[in-house]
Amino acid sequence: MAQPGHSILQRTFRLRENGTSVRTEIVAGLTTFAAMAYILAVNPQILSASGMDFGAVVTATALASAVMTAVFGLATNWPIALAPGMGLNAFFAFTICLGMKIPWQAALAMVFCSGVGFLALSLSGVRQRIVEAIPHELKIAISCGIGLFIAFIGLQKGGIVAASPATLVTAGKLGEPRVLLVIAGIVLTAVLHQRRVKGAIVLSVIALTLAGLAIPAPGGGALTKMPERLVAAPASLAPTFFAFDFGYVFAHWRECLPLIFAFLFVDLFDNMGTLIGVCSRLGLLDKNGRLPGISRALMADACAAMVGSTLGTSTVTSYIESAAGAEEGGRTGLTALTVSACFLLALFFHPLLRVIPAEATAPALVIVGVLMVQSVVELDLRDFAKAVPAVLTIALMPLTFSISEGLAIGFVIYAAFQLGAGRAREVSLTAWVLAGLFLLHLVFR
Repeated sequence: MAQPGHSILQRTFRLRENGTSVRTEIVAGLTTFAAMAYILAVNPQILSASGMDFGAVVTATALASAVMTAVFGLATNWPIALAPGMGLNAFFAFTICLGMKIPWQAALAMVFCSGVGFLALSLSGVRQRIVEAIPHELKIAISCGIGLFIAFIGLQKGGIVAASPATLVTAGKLGEPRVLLVIAGIVLTAVLHQRRVKGAIVLSVIALTLAGLAIPAPGGGALTKMPERLVAAPASLAPTFFAFDFGYVFAHWRECLPLIFAFLFVDLFDNMGTLIGVCSRLGLLDKNGRLPGISRALMADACAAMVGSTLGTSTVTSYIESAAGAEEGGRTGLTALTVSACFLLALFFHPLLRVIPAEATAPALVIVGVLMVQSVVELDLRDFAKAVPAVLTIALMPLTFSISEGLAIGFVIYAAFQLGAGRAREVSLTAWVLAGLFLLHLVFR
């Protein structure tokens, strides 16, 4: 006889209809959480570089991920988890705050505005036109470019590459113990992933953190400092909660508007790619390759950006690591609820996250970047008309240290190339409008 709790779950998530069970869904949820738990360590390290309070970002990361994963799972009944997006957090901290000297409070306001814009586009139907206006090769190039950008940040944080007045970048001090640890970590993470070890990235972070107890830090002492305690009440959200600076955004709208567009476009393409990728594995696409119910998913994702920025983190979006849970048999929103519960539990272990050195998370950035760049195989680089804008977009994101600048230059080159090659009719009106906006940004930024 089924237990009352199980009966409620059966009815709520239609488990039998989807060919799954409570046990399978919970195991799938634990698998997805293990695959993406690294964000709890990596996101606070990245965003704290902008001046944000580390503890508050830990709480915001876990809470935003838990809340929006639960909302998404209940709204769609899909086994997809959400968390602050890799690449977007680097764009937030390194490009906007450190590179452009914009206060992090204003950057949070821009993330909120991008969420509002995403929601408006989803409700109005304009979102579909934008998606259709962007050529396939540029969508792939954006993902690859962000991957290279993330990998470059990981190599930089790990000391493998360093600044050079003569050549801009050069090899770091590769003989240093901490740099050797990072190189070993990249190999370890790659090997674990290749062997399909569940939670490969988070296991690597743990192993490198432990190894850091025996590795000297440049300033003295060990890379990894022992925590004062293992469990504690969640850190306060006060330093980041509702810390918007809309005044800066309105006063500097010419500078901020392209950045809001960049948040919006990257979230749009990243989210669409994740949803289609994971849902295709689940057999949820119809015969025309469309995803029924995607409007609910997109509206939930738009709300995720607003909720995340309100709590104090960069754009929250759906995670491709959800595929790990799908491979374990996850088929419904119960998988997502399990992930949500894990994020809530992680709130009480934030003292452990504080001791993780940058050298332990740098390999995670490199490997996540490599995984994103793998989509380059979908590009037909034999077609020169597609290769020019795609390759330049991929290269310019890390070389300009900016996702928005790489996206803008790549799109303008795409439109100009089509015009010069006599293929202007292949570019939609929406794409011409976008190209014009990007060109204005580049000229007057």
